[in-house]
Amino acid sequence: MNRAFWIVLFVFVGLVSCTEENPETNVSSNIFGEFFYQYDTIPQIYVFRDIAHGLEEEFHRVFSINDSEGKHIVVEVYKEDGRIIEALNYNLDSLTVIDHMVVDRKQIKKKAELFKNKLIPYSKTSTASFASRFDGFKDSTLFLKEVDRKFKSTKAIDVLGKKVSATIFNDYIRMTLFNPFTKKENAGKWELINYFAKGYGLVEWHNPDRSVHFILEKIISQDEFVNFMSKK
Repeated sequence: MNRAFWIVLFVFVGLVSCTEENPETNVSSNIFGEFFYQYDTIPQIYVFRDIAHGLEEEFHRVFSINDSEGKHIVVEVYKEDGRIIEALNYNLDSLTVIDHMVVDRKQIKKKAELFKNKLIPYSKTSTASFASRFDGFKDSTLFLKEVDRKFKSTKAIDVLGKKVSATIFNDYIRMTLFNPFTKKENAGKWELINYFAKGYGLVEWHNPDRSVHFILEKIISQDEFVNFMSKK
């Protein structure tokens, strides 16, 4: 991919970004709001590395928008080869999911069908439930992704060399691939532990045996990300 492609891809954010006059309105009312991403119209790219294997990277591009739908925070997920695979759009106040975008088998961005829209619990005893349906790998197949997220604990963790308070969530995930015509389906289940650090948002996740373990390695600017991806 060339540099011009990435510049065109990201120019939208530059058009909708604006300076916020009242920072107090940029705070979520959700009990876990301080552990979520900060509202900022300047994109930041979180670079994660799987320390269990050392080589695999994942990029989360985080930016905020204030438009006709109000204020919201978008998290785009990119694989290490530069492919965007999904994006989640969160309402700033409630932290409910407004939209879920996925990239289909033809590498086309499509809006998923949301049945449940919560990925952040509203209390320490509640369960946030998320369910999204989107195209599968083959024609006539669909994926149903279901997530139940529960609060586990709060503790200080290391984030980029600093001790930061973090909220830990347990995710119980079910992914079902099914054919609505033949009624055949195949489902998989797994668990993830996610760490959301105060002032940062998601900074770490791993499965129970830590055979997969991603940690935030650094945060870079959009210009650095464009330059990096243009060389892929």
